[in-house]
Amino acid sequence: MAAFFHFIFTLLFFSATASTHGVVRETNNPADQLVAVLNSNRTSHKGTSLYSNPGLACIALQYIKAYQGSCDAVGGPDAKKPAESEFAESFAPNCGVVSSTLSQITGRLLGCQSKYVPPSEAFSEILVKDEKGLQILYDKNHTEVGAAVTGTDGGSPYFWCVLFSSGKRNSSFALEGGEAKISRPGCFSGANDECSGAWRQPLSLWLSIAAALIAAAFAFVS
Repeated sequence: MAAFFHFIFTLLFFSATASTHGVVRETNNPADQLVAVLNSNRTSHKGTSLYSNPGLACIALQYIKAYQGSCDAVGGPDAKKPAESEFAESFAPNCGVVSSTLSQITGRLLGCQSKYVPPSEAFSEILVKDEKGLQILYDKNHTEVGAAVTGTDGGSPYFWCVLFSSGKRNSSFALEGGEAKISRPGCFSGANDECSGAWRQPLSLWLSIAAALIAAAFAFVS
């Protein structure tokens, strides 16, 4: 009997370890990866690489959350966008961005779908999938970029957002104390934050496995 329970808990340990290792492989921030794809695409078309501004990126995450988890609000006949006043009144304070340093937003790319995809696919299949998206991407007025991605309540739908600005590096979207406020769920670029985001395997999955194995153990001994 002791040997059986030792086997059960050993199995749980290695299962959890495998999960943890999976998370480690995925902790590269997908928002940073999206910015890398975006800048690579710009430079391959003889454009300039944009500065990844964490303050702007945090605001991109707040921009997503303003949609309150509704994909229908992003595209189609019911499409909408947050009011401009929210940038200074809500988004900036939530991120620790000094409101007086907000700069002009020169472009926005926003997408939403039911499943999570890697940043490279999000770039080509969700955000920059037509001529309008390409025009926004290659606009020469952009100097800074901020990207964000998040699921809703730890799951789908998944939102991707890229905001562009013509602000000056180290002076626009300045952060109180030099660091953006980290909020979850969601990831944003430039924050020096490893983030596997809302699509990480939930702990509840492993608790369910543990419960099932323990139930099986009792059934075995009864």
